[in-house]
Amino acid sequence: MIPAKSSRLTEPPRPDNLAPMFPLFMHSAHAPEGLMLLFMAIALDAALGEMGPLFRILPHPVVLIGRVIGLLDRRLNRAERTGPERRFRGVAVALGLSLGALGIGAVIIFLARTLPHAWLFEVFVAATLLAQRSLFEHVHDVASALKDSGLEAGRYAVSRIVGRDPQSLDSHGVVRAAIESLAENFADGVVAPVFWYAILGLPGLLLYKTINTADSMIGHLNDKYRDFGMASARLDDVLNLVPARLAGLLLVLAAPFVPKGKPVKALVTMIRDSGHHRSPNSGWPEAAAAGALDLALGGPRKYPGLTVDEKWLGTGRARAEVSDIHRALHLYTVACLIQVGLVIGCLWLQA
Repeated sequence: MIPAKSSRLTEPPRPDNLAPMFPLFMHSAHAPEGLMLLFMAIALDAALGEMGPLFRILPHPVVLIGRVIGLLDRRLNRAERTGPERRFRGVAVALGLSLGALGIGAVIIFLARTLPHAWLFEVFVAATLLAQRSLFEHVHDVASALKDSGLEAGRYAVSRIVGRDPQSLDSHGVVRAAIESLAENFADGVVAPVFWYAILGLPGLLLYKTINTADSMIGHLNDKYRDFGMASARLDDVLNLVPARLAGLLLVLAAPFVPKGKPVKALVTMIRDSGHHRSPNSGWPEAAAAGALDLALGGPRKYPGLTVDEKWLGTGRARAEVSDIHRALHLYTVACLIQVGLVIGCLWLQA
């Protein structure tokens, strides 16, 4: 007599029996760990950058943030108000923007962990708030314009990434401005967003980008914004305290991998000259870059309607050349890779 086949042999495999063989398949509808989402966002930004074609159709998240800030500025920062009144309203704006950003971020991560595959939207939003590829491209454009089309083209290209008067710059000044912007925005646009996502998730990233955008729009030391933008500017300083110093350290660690890079000088210059900058934070990455590339950055500069007599960062050459922009981009790329390595290392420790 042939024994009857076991029902277990003919029973189709159940979904839970597939889990050991296909764990990614079984969990594809659920959000991965936060650091994995961060790694995906960094990779998406590296691959697609600003996603220009998409955001010619849809408004970019930072543009939406800017519209809200602009509306609040027009409504609350009127010329007839006194300084204390503007200051009070500026504090309310900074607080409201912060709570709004945290709330929107919380709603997105709730949906990402509730709806199937909604975590992909979280990755997309995070990627749009990183600037690693776009920063590289904008600074590279300055080098290309200066080399291929001359000083006026270089001035125009650098005017897209700095706030100073480009017409006051010679070719060496254009190069220095591009490198300074690269170092400063490495902290603001790459390290700080990654840092705050790692600490607080998407709400932290949205909080940072909102306040950073507010600082760039209303955090100016002129008659119109000195009082109204003070709270946003101070909060931006606080949010950048750790990321700026971390960015400087990453540039120091990247220096040995750059042609003629000077890691020891990068560290010494960062510690010695970071306080020479008018910002409590920007001096750290800029001084580290100056030392790593053996340049002198900073110094006197002109902004529209304002001349700032700043000290120099670093003791190297002030007559920077186009080749120094390429060395700075090399330094920046290695520093970005080191940061990605830190994210991967944290993922490994979590496993």
